[in-house]
Amino acid sequence: MTDDVPAGRLTLNLMHFARALRAAGLPVGPGKVLQAVEAVEAVGLSNRTDFYWALHAIFVNRHDQSELFDQAFHVFWRNPDILKKMMSLMLPKVRTEASPDRPEMAQRLAEALHGSGAEKEEPEKTEIELDASFTVSAAERLQDKDFEKMTGEEMTQAKRLLTRLALPLAEVTTRRYRADPMGPRVDPRATLRRMLRNGGDLSDLARKRRRTRPPPLVVLCDISGSMTRYSRMLLHFMHAVTNDRDRVHSFVFGTRLTNITRHLRHKDVDVALDAVSAAVADWSGGTRIGTALHAFNRTWARRVLGQGAVVLLITDGLDRDAGEGLAAEAERLHKSCRRLVWLNPLLRWEGFAPKSSGIRALLPHVDDFLAAHSLNSLADLAGVLSADGPRRSPGLRRWLKEAAG
Repeated sequence: MTDDVPAGRLTLNLMHFARALRAAGLPVGPGKVLQAVEAVEAVGLSNRTDFYWALHAIFVNRHDQSELFDQAFHVFWRNPDILKKMMSLMLPKVRTEASPDRPEMAQRLAEALHGSGAEKEEPEKTEIELDASFTVSAAERLQDKDFEKMTGEEMTQAKRLLTRLALPLAEVTTRRYRADPMGPRVDPRATLRRMLRNGGDLSDLARKRRRTRPPPLVVLCDISGSMTRYSRMLLHFMHAVTNDRDRVHSFVFGTRLTNITRHLRHKDVDVALDAVSAAVADWSGGTRIGTALHAFNRTWARRVLGQGAVVLLITDGLDRDAGEGLAAEAERLHKSCRRLVWLNPLLRWEGFAPKSSGIRALLPHVDDFLAAHSLNSLADLAGVLSADGPRRSPGLRRWLKEAAG
């Protein structure tokens, strides 16, 4: 790079670069564009490395954003080595060879830099007969697709589907009664009132039975760095559940526990998630599951775990403290609730094995161990929670054996 680039053109290019980053998913606003211009003026354009790190310091806030920024920088500012690999992006069908390890990220970057192809000229229409007996609709493919591998457009569609996701819970018996002519118990008060109206006739006894209602639901969601790819979609899931029923209590944790129940009460999901972002200080950091569960058991358990509450623990089990104190806190949580369901995105891998200390500490104290990486996996959760059966899932035995071995 040289310093003889016109200032106006450089500013315009920085603005277009910022738009591409924002379209690819980075939180870039007008203020950062102005900061980028000032940073480039300070370091100059004689050294490409200085130029790269100046923009990196402005546009990247978290470690997980670095890879996307690196790809966008080298494509937008014409790195010859990577440009050869990305030339296929200019073809009608976008290909993503820039990052073999993270193709879904490169695909979102391709959409941000070159659009989704909606503005291309329509080809001549030809009548083609297709045998659709073995085809799968786009909606069905989306149901099974991993959140991590979704493009920007697919994530938008998935979020829309999550708003319609119902999560029925098997109703539990309460201490209160309701009138029921076929109830198993006699209602003395209602019977006496009926006698006064009927002149002392005892032939028609009033009866009652216990009321039933869905139990409270408590959601504890991991937002650490290892869960970054899934936490955003899972927060949309939590928002949908919170606005679908009463008595839902939501918490997130990384290195500390934060109650976000009040924030998720907003009907507008964007307003709700903005409020959550402002309230949570430990996004994409480390994970201290034992510390978070200790804070929950000490401060919130007595308030929110009454009346047979069901707890959803959403985490990959990768603990920064190597499971220290986790088993004791998980045991206490398990004894305080009606059912403890662990949702782990790592279960999407066929070769998954419970080898980490955090996973081994948690497994003996949960009732269900389920995946949470796609729309279908969350729909399966609804079936598990609504079904009547034993508290502990029979399928959990397999994981307990592997953890013990």
